Amino acid sequence: MSGGLSVSFTSMICSVSRSVDMRVTIVIPARYESSRFPGKPFAQLKGASGTERSLLERTVNAALAVCPTIEVVVATDDSRIADAARSAGARSTITSSLCLNGTERCAAAIEDGAVDADVIVNLQGDAPLTPPSAIAALISEMSTDPTVMVATAMTRCGSDTVTRLRADEAAGRIGGTTVVTDGAGDALYFSKRLLPYGGGSVECPIFLHLGLYAYRRRALLHYAALPPAPLEAAEGLEQLRFLDERIPMRMVEISEPAGGLWEVNNPGDIYIVEQALALRGIA
Repeated sequence: MSGGLSVSFTSMICSVSRSVDMRVTIVIPARYESSRFPGKPFAQLKGASGTERSLLERTVNAALAVCPTIEVVVATDDSRIADAARSAGARSTITSSLCLNGTERCAAAIEDGAVDADVIVNLQGDAPLTPPSAIAALISEMSTDPTVMVATAMTRCGSDTVTRLRADEAAGRIGGTTVVTDGAGDALYFSKRLLPYGGGSVECPIFLHLGLYAYRRRALLHYAALPPAPLEAAEGLEQLRFLDERIPMRMVEISEPAGGLWEVNNPGDIYIVEQALALRGIA
């Protein structure tokens, strides 16, 4: 996908949320402290023009590109991030430092009264390569099927992505999260290891989970009222709390865009993301 969106595509995204009078807010949870990458929101990434922009600004820009009528809010516990979010064009809200993960931070933004929406899209602050079409696909899934409480995105890994994931796993780095699904398209399990074992072929693909969720308001607040699940703590994956509570998570498959989809989990990921930004022509 190129750096811009066509008028018709932008109109299509906006009409999805208006079609059933569904209030949607995109929330970007972000924190300064990170065991693997302290100060990550302010890491500088070069785009196609050679211009450096912070990881936070690039993620905010990805959210703002979805639809001009959908509000974008950065939820953080750090005033520096809140100030930078406002400078980038998003609204910001300070949430408790006790939030254990981004999902809890999204819920805190509701509980604090900073966000009032029927559907909350959680765009993680380290995922600037998320295409607007992926966000639109989740919003569409929520609007067309009222039984879906939580939707999240995945993409079928190409050979380059599988190679990177295997290299990271061999080196002891966390390079991404994979997911396996049931026949109905709901998640069975997520892991920071490659799933399934022996996957990667056309017959048995590996799906990369994207740091992107859409929640019904009540499902998000219910999540925040639950204690962390044992598997959630073991894997370090917040979404496993939903599965532990037997709340289905609808997986929405999107096509892998040019340059692939990669989050900034480690400093070494910056080069990969910069390559993708250049390939897509994102300044």
